[in-house]
Amino acid sequence: MASVNKKRKVDREGRKFQDKWKLQYFFTDFNNNCICLICQETVGVYKEFNVKRHYQTKHAQAHDKLTGAERADKIKQLETILSSQQQFFVRVRQGNENATKASYEVAELIAKHGKPLAEGEFIKDCVMKIVENICPEKRQDFANMCLARNTVARRIEDISSDIKRQLGDKGDRFEYFSLACDESTDVSDTAQLLIFLRGVDTDMNITEELLDLQSIKGQTRGADLFESVCSAVDNMKLPWNKVSGIITDGAPAMVGERSGLATLICNKVNENGGDAIKLHCIIHQQVLCAKHLKFDHVMKPVIKTINTIRSKALYHRQFQQFLHDIQAEYGDVLYHTDVRWLSRGTALQRFFSLREEIGQFLDQKGQPMDELTDSTWLTDLAFLVDITKQLNALNVSLQGKDAVISQLYAHIRAFKTKLHLFHRHLLQAEPNTTHFPALHGVLESLPPDNVHAQMEKYADAISALMEEFNVRFRDFVTIEQDLALFSSPFSVNPDDVPPHLQLELIELQCDNAERNKHQQLSPVDFYRQLDKGPEPTARCSVYARISETPLVPGSAREIVVSAPLSTICP
Repeated sequence: MASVNKKRKVDREGRKFQDKWKLQYFFTDFNNNCICLICQETVGVYKEFNVKRHYQTKHAQAHDKLTGAERADKIKQLETILSSQQQFFVRVRQGNENATKASYEVAELIAKHGKPLAEGEFIKDCVMKIVENICPEKRQDFANMCLARNTVARRIEDISSDIKRQLGDKGDRFEYFSLACDESTDVSDTAQLLIFLRGVDTDMNITEELLDLQSIKGQTRGADLFESVCSAVDNMKLPWNKVSGIITDGAPAMVGERSGLATLICNKVNENGGDAIKLHCIIHQQVLCAKHLKFDHVMKPVIKTINTIRSKALYHRQFQQFLHDIQAEYGDVLYHTDVRWLSRGTALQRFFSLREEIGQFLDQKGQPMDELTDSTWLTDLAFLVDITKQLNALNVSLQGKDAVISQLYAHIRAFKTKLHLFHRHLLQAEPNTTHFPALHGVLESLPPDNVHAQMEKYADAISALMEEFNVRFRDFVTIEQDLALFSSPFSVNPDDVPPHLQLELIELQCDNAERNKHQQLSPVDFYRQLDKGPEPTARCSVYARISETPLVPGSAREIVVSAPLSTICP
């Protein structure tokens, strides 16, 4: 039987470029290729026979006459030419890559700011004008950047696909994640369901991202919303047993006791062996509390006056000119819009600052505002200005990315404590208005016998506000001990934690090194390094909020992912 011929593998023969070929045959080794310096053709195999044959058949007649130093100079010249050509191609490739990268980044900005895709070309025109005047030698580099409408659309699609891929990769490593849902109606009366995701992996790395935007054409019952959420979670292949919480905006379809979205999701998690809690968006709760402080007899005249001034073009221009002529502190009043949560406080503050100028202007127009001469109404306005300023400050403190639920709830508890302080100050024999600067400024215009009656009215308003905060944030009472253990493990009384954690909590509290780290690091960084310590399992068991096995480091990660809606949806 004839033997089978094996195919020859030249790359296994260990052939290498020989330095002598450069001088003999004008060949060089460039990027692992045997290249002729004269014609820049390549020889596939590092073999002297092939190199010599190429030289003798194509270049020997013209270059054999070069010898010694002349031949060496020629080789050096050809090497310089080859190197410069390669560098040119590298520069061109690098320039094209930079232009493409810039195109992607501009497309991302266009998408983030909701601008029309066609504005890419306008942006490029602006950039080209700038370049022509500042660095004209770079004009061609910027001209290579493509920002045509279709190109921007493709770039955004590519970015979206890449974000989805990255989110899927990160989702595979999640230890826990929470969902936040907010449903609203767009200009075409189509319900849009925003589904946000916040997850944490074993290294305490936090991921916040929009999971999906679902358009709902029909009804928006809890079951309909639940179907959309299930579709988004299943498409990303996220395990339901790792859902630690669901945060909603408090609408009936979201929080219904039997068929609300939050209830259906918690049931789904329980069926898959998990345990999820339901929470109302913290910042939305705060806004609802603020709306409880109505003072309609103040707000309605203020809004009516602002609308009167700003709704008529002539009035508005004359009012602005009037403020300019008398060199007022501000140049205009601000509209109040309910959907803008800070609008009420800013509009009231501006109106109060310009109250005298507004009164003078309306008197000139023969439309006096009688309330501005009523001392009782003015003190009500001043109180409302001060308390809404405090509420706005709370609202701002609850905003921002990467917030942790323990930090947000701490702001709420601090504000409730402030309300108690305000309440006590206003009911003193000599009312203390230190924290009410606007009220303090107009209080002397109030008849002395009416001061205490007004202070009691404001104290009652603050009491009602405190009660509203207590009612709306009652859900957090059930996890308050967990939040305390998470945020201040060195201050918690061991008697107040579950028995299976008490001994390890005492060990942690007596570790001065860990105590110092806790003071220096943020909560997330502290738990991250705690997981990586010499005894991470024993250390982290302190934070196992609900677990049959005490050595599972669950609670810290669950708490970290429990409050995304309060910082993203608004």
